[in-house]
Amino acid sequence: MSRATVLACLVTSSVLSLALAAPAQAASIDYVALGDSYSSGVGAPGQSGTCLRSNNAYGPKWAAANSPASFQFLACGGAVTDDIVRTQAPAIKAGADLVSITIGGNDAGFAPTIVTCLTSSDSACVSKVNQGKTYVANTLPGKLDAAYSAIRAKAPGARVVVLSYPLIFDTASLICEMSTAKRRAINDGARVLDEMIQQRAEAAGFVYSDVRDEFTGHGVCSSRPWLNGLTIIPPQNSYHPNTSGYTSGYLPAFTGAAG
Repeated sequence: MSRATVLACLVTSSVLSLALAAPAQAASIDYVALGDSYSSGVGAPGQSGTCLRSNNAYGPKWAAANSPASFQFLACGGAVTDDIVRTQAPAIKAGADLVSITIGGNDAGFAPTIVTCLTSSDSACVSKVNQGKTYVANTLPGKLDAAYSAIRAKAPGARVVVLSYPLIFDTASLICEMSTAKRRAINDGARVLDEMIQQRAEAAGFVYSDVRDEFTGHGVCSSRPWLNGLTIIPPQNSYHPNTSGYTSGYLPAFTGAAG
């Protein structure tokens, strides 16, 4: 056998070994997707049930691409930190290796803030956002700590990836459903929320993954939005990621942090 043939065989064997190893590694993972509407897939097609879960959410998309040994889809639209403690974390099966979550936005008043900003003045919007910031500073840390502790208690050996929320609005566009002042206020509220989520996630020993980089240039009112603007049918899709937001925003952010 010539040297060239031997080298070719070695290269081929190495490539085959790597190809076979990847699925085997993925097949050993038990993955659980927890969280609120930004994890259940609200905003994308295919939502079903009271939790509005969609296979277009980043969790099911990751599971479809990686074929884990098991996949629990527990995220639920409208969830708050207390739901993680009382319902979602207790449902985690023993042996979970990988957990993902978005949580905290509903605690901080996401929906009421959006409604106020849509229907009231700039000053009323800013005031509502500031109420949310006060909650984030004073009350949310303890709520997040309790939720993260509940997850760790049920999945002591898991890699837990906590994902942020995107900045919802593009603030450069002149034409939009909200004024520039309102858009800037809401984005700043999201920034404050994300910073607190990062702080508490890292204090818990979890992995924090910021999706804001992925969503840059793709906010509501941009030329290529990855989030829905005000949506009449179905109304819950308003200001949630669309299919592109989950596929090109959340999925890469989670995949990069999943290890």
